[in-house]
Amino acid sequence: MSTLLQFYKFSLAFMAVCFGLAVWYGYSSTGSIAATGEILWIVFVLTILEVSLSFDNAVVNATVLRDMSEKWQRRFLTWGILIAVFGMRIIFPLAIVAIAAGIGPVDAIRLSLNEPETYEAIVSSAHVGIAGFGGAFLMMVGLNFFFDGEKDVHWIVAIEKFVTKVSNIKAAEIAIVLLLLYGISLWLEAAEALTFIVSGVLGLVTYIVVDGIGTILDMTEKKNLAEGAVRSGLGGFLYLEVLDASFSFDGVIGAFALTNNMLIIAIGLSIGAMFVRSMTIHLVRAGTLAQFRYLEHGAFWAIIALGTIMLFSAEFHIPETITGLIGAVLIGLSLWWSVRHKRKMAAVANPT
Repeated sequence: MSTLLQFYKFSLAFMAVCFGLAVWYGYSSTGSIAATGEILWIVFVLTILEVSLSFDNAVVNATVLRDMSEKWQRRFLTWGILIAVFGMRIIFPLAIVAIAAGIGPVDAIRLSLNEPETYEAIVSSAHVGIAGFGGAFLMMVGLNFFFDGEKDVHWIVAIEKFVTKVSNIKAAEIAIVLLLLYGISLWLEAAEALTFIVSGVLGLVTYIVVDGIGTILDMTEKKNLAEGAVRSGLGGFLYLEVLDASFSFDGVIGAFALTNNMLIIAIGLSIGAMFVRSMTIHLVRAGTLAQFRYLEHGAFWAIIALGTIMLFSAEFHIPETITGLIGAVLIGLSLWWSVRHKRKMAAVANPT
């Protein structure tokens, strides 16, 4: 228990501070114990929402982080969490409102605190662009894992073996994403379709740029023997931050189903983001990915599912409960499959 606690003690302390902040804000703004209790409940539900939607994010983060040096792992937990919590859960929604409404950042903050309904409407109106960008980026992350000619471990064998063979066709995954973007845009009105496609293309370009920066930096580091690990430095850090940003989109948008108070949303989602960081380090340090053969596969299938849902959400409303459930089911199945494989290997090695 003490070993498990060491991975989550900072997140638990952060949660205690945030709940204290929620109590202070709730009682000072409402003067009611009942209303304060309701705010605490919403913060708790938002925390669970963020963790459930981002568990696959933690697994994928761990696949990158395990190859990073100790120094960059620490930076991911310090600088990275500042970007994740304050950047994506607070500054990002404010930036959307400022750009969409043509107002300054200070006015955007005032709007979020004094006119939450208007603030929510502006953020929601930007959903088509967010869906295009985030969906395209996540699809590329998921597809790139399976479009690998050297990949020899397969979970869903029939599909993954076929995709491995198709991976010899250059840019096949980019073609898939572009076709999806075009197909979905046909259901949208002209203005929204243009926004959706442009945002999706920007998501593709962002993935290519970040992945390219990572590759160049990795080559330099290997040549200089500076770190000696794949994606061990700035390239991996940038990749993880953009990935986290893409995962946070649906959490920020989905939070408005519970409340339109930006401060409460920021508190709840920030706690969840902190726990996702702790889960990532736990997976790396405990060697969980090595122990469970198909866990990575389940996480990347969940990312493809999330990316697809995000793209289709430009036209269809898909509840966050379904999004989180699909990811949990895929990861749960891959974990169960891994345990079953482990038992089979143990039975072969030690026949009775």
